[in-house]
Amino acid sequence: MKIGFGLPVSGSWATREHMARVAVRAEQLGYHSLWSFQRLLSPGDGAWGEQYRSVHAPLIPLAYAAALTERVRLGVAVVNLPFVNPAVLAKEVSSLDVVSGFGGRVDLGLGIGWSDEEFTATGVAKRGRGRRSDDFLRTLKAVWADEAYSGRYYTVPPGVASDPKPLQRPHPPILLGGGSEATFKRAGLLCEGWVSGSQMGPEVIGAAVLAVRAAAQEAGRDPAALRFVARGAVKVRPAGSPERKPLTGTIDEIRADLESYEAIGVTELFVDLNFDPEIGSPTADPEVSMRRAEQALEAFAP
Repeated sequence: MKIGFGLPVSGSWATREHMARVAVRAEQLGYHSLWSFQRLLSPGDGAWGEQYRSVHAPLIPLAYAAALTERVRLGVAVVNLPFVNPAVLAKEVSSLDVVSGFGGRVDLGLGIGWSDEEFTATGVAKRGRGRRSDDFLRTLKAVWADEAYSGRYYTVPPGVASDPKPLQRPHPPILLGGGSEATFKRAGLLCEGWVSGSQMGPEVIGAAVLAVRAAAQEAGRDPAALRFVARGAVKVRPAGSPERKPLTGTIDEIRADLESYEAIGVTELFVDLNFDPEIGSPTADPEVSMRRAEQALEAFAP
């Protein structure tokens, strides 16, 4: 199982300087990937959690990290596809793949969204988001292939091209997020893999891996070629912490937890400290958060 690390993109520690320190050090330590995520809005009372109160746009930190690194892959988990246009996203991801160099380094995670407020703010109906997902994925691929496409929600007219093309061909890997049976089938049929949410534990992830593999097999695709990426919402806590659960506890306890994720078929897990409320909060001390992050970087290095 490959190990990645979440860039500082949420809360007070998500500064330019800290992004640079994490990106450079992660590559030095041999991490496979760096990750960001998307959140457009948050409620004023913070009801969604500290990690969602202040979040950077997802592709900008990855572009900054691309300029500072040479090998490490650059992933987003996830962009919520109903909130963006597929032709615009295809262009942005192509440019990021090109400027990242070294054959292209982008992994594109997509989700279907859950926040009613974000659907309202972006002017998109929440109903039908599953059908929109199918259309979105096919439109993305059509744009990258310079092919005409006419769907229910999106159209690519004939005789047009979108250049420059991404360095990864035919396109950067697409990983679908979500926990529904429809999502598992869609990932197995149309995507290069699946990515878990922050609240999913090993049992849920293990069931998802089996479901996506089964869908790929049914579609005539090779299940062994698929990737299964887990967001590791790691919280380092003292021994005996009442919070103890998978990926929450001491360094040694969390290291042991990582083995259980590999055993259920996860091909990559990225340590994401943004989802620790003691780190990914706008009210946390940014320097303390960065010191804890550097300790975690050393402790969980591949």
